[in-house]
Amino acid sequence: MDRQNSFFTPVLIGGCAIILISFAIRASFGVFQIPIAAEFGWLRAEFSMAIAVQNLAWGIGQPIFGAIAEKFGDRKAIFLGVALYVVGLVVSAYAITPGQHQLLEVLVGFGIAGTGFGVILAMVARAASDKNRSMTLGVATAMGSAGQIIGPPIAEALLGAFPWQTVFLIFAALVFASLLFLPLLRAPERPSSPQLEETLTQILAKAIRDPSFTLIFIGFFSCGYQLGFITAHFPAFITEFCGPITPGGLLHSIGVTTTSALGAMAIAVIGAANIGGTLLAAYLGNTYSKKNLLAAIYTGRTIAAAAFILLPMTPTSVLIFSAVMGSLWLATVPLTSGLVGYIYGLRYMGTLYGIVFFSHQLGSFMGVWLGGELFDAYGDYTAVWWVGVGVGALSAIIHLPIKETPLGQRAAFSA
Repeated sequence: MDRQNSFFTPVLIGGCAIILISFAIRASFGVFQIPIAAEFGWLRAEFSMAIAVQNLAWGIGQPIFGAIAEKFGDRKAIFLGVALYVVGLVVSAYAITPGQHQLLEVLVGFGIAGTGFGVILAMVARAASDKNRSMTLGVATAMGSAGQIIGPPIAEALLGAFPWQTVFLIFAALVFASLLFLPLLRAPERPSSPQLEETLTQILAKAIRDPSFTLIFIGFFSCGYQLGFITAHFPAFITEFCGPITPGGLLHSIGVTTTSALGAMAIAVIGAANIGGTLLAAYLGNTYSKKNLLAAIYTGRTIAAAAFILLPMTPTSVLIFSAVMGSLWLATVPLTSGLVGYIYGLRYMGTLYGIVFFSHQLGSFMGVWLGGELFDAYGDYTAVWWVGVGVGALSAIIHLPIKETPLGQRAAFSA
């Protein structure tokens, strides 16, 4: 079938499979917070720092892997990402000190960068027609949410049967198995035309001088902060502070009998809701202003988080918040990546989106790290939630002045 008329390309199918596996494991690390801290007698901040380092390494690695893909080929970049991910997980299974975990999470973070959105979304975008591009980006992003649905419950179930070290080794085997999908990832050559023959350095210089790129970069910080904090700390937060689960109630009847199980389920609910939210955002992004949609998403997140921490927390409120936040969770990714590709072109989209994504992961680092530090200092997460509300409001405002016009057209208009 003609690529221009095909939606489910081999690149989309293979990319979705790799993202699904990568994100299923990435989303499960919060479930390990209590078991690892309990075994070694660590403070909450010590394993939180390991997850924070992972997020920061992911952010640093994203533009690097984008550049590797553009220089040496997409599949080589993904193969390298898989290798680092597997080594990081395997060696982490034998780590016995906080410093060892924190150091090894650098490898895991780089592995996620090589198997995640930066490289694969750029491939998916090139393999799609202009008509299908926004939706294919949404489908690929939604697979990250699907991974979030299955990852934490699988980790919770495996931890009930095996030591956490064995679970890390099982996860390493799953990441290695994702190489089976690598042959599908044969994206078309990067676009070539006179205006696209500019070097990466030239495109970077233009983007960095553009105020809109700066606003996109800053705006993505709060997305990372909120996602990082919730992924890493929400299961423990629910376990320790949620009201009891009523015996004989609906949750009890489906096997959710402890707040620990509710924490894993909450992350899964976020992932489930996000599939619909991400696809809807991608669909709307074909028709409506991406920057305005992003401002609306950050406004919704801000309101949802403020309401959740102001109201009494019960199992019902946890699931309602998870569903609402989930519908807005990764909805920012196809819109932000699509905005970068639309304004600055597809040729170096992987690297440019990787730079923007670094802001996201810097936010993730802050959310995870502050969660552990402030919990150890004050015994709760209230201050961390309110910081998330503040940065979410800032992101809602900061997207509004972005000039949603291709950079080349702006230069032509001003000439």
